[in-house]
Amino acid sequence: MTTFARRQWPVPAGLLLLAAVPVLAGGIRVAELGGGADVTAANARFFADPVPVVLHIVGATVFCVLGAFQFAPSLRGRRWHRLAGRAVLPCGLIAAVSGLYMTLFYPLPPSDGPLLGGFRIVVGTLMVVALVLAFQAIRRGDVPTHRAWMLRAYAVGIGAGTQAVVSAVWYLAVGAPDVTTRAWLLGAAWAINLTVAEWSVRRREKRLPVTA
Repeated sequence: MTTFARRQWPVPAGLLLLAAVPVLAGGIRVAELGGGADVTAANARFFADPVPVVLHIVGATVFCVLGAFQFAPSLRGRRWHRLAGRAVLPCGLIAAVSGLYMTLFYPLPPSDGPLLGGFRIVVGTLMVVALVLAFQAIRRGDVPTHRAWMLRAYAVGIGAGTQAVVSAVWYLAVGAPDVTTRAWLLGAAWAINLTVAEWSVRRREKRLPVTA
């Protein structure tokens, strides 16, 4: 493997690693629903209305996994990137809309509170808006704007991975969080992702040639 090839894969590999926990958790949830597991207080809402959660898991899995490969420089501008994008963007929309549906219409579990629900509505709406703007940008051939909005949408979409890391660190350092602390931890993870995404967008904009 050349030096160039080695340098372009750390970001996709890191994103795949970050996506591993929510993808695995989603797979377990789908197996639980399909295998007829016992209905408990924690999963009753999923058994009562399984379609949204299955759509959310499938959409988020495709969006996060295929989306990670879109960050490989050697794949950008190639047919693979365009073909993958036709699956990544709709799956991102499915994940965002189904997530909003579950937030608004599923019964609130004991581990969640209104604050976390508010965070989910804000970031879910942001993800939908970002994906729509990304689609409109690529339709008019504005690649830099398309990349910027896709990056912001991906930052929200892969939030569950960062949340797993942030929550694990808190649990090891402090112990199990209460409902409010948990909401702030999950919100902080989304904020971290969006901050990194915005930094990347600004840095890329500075590299673009200035046009008169």
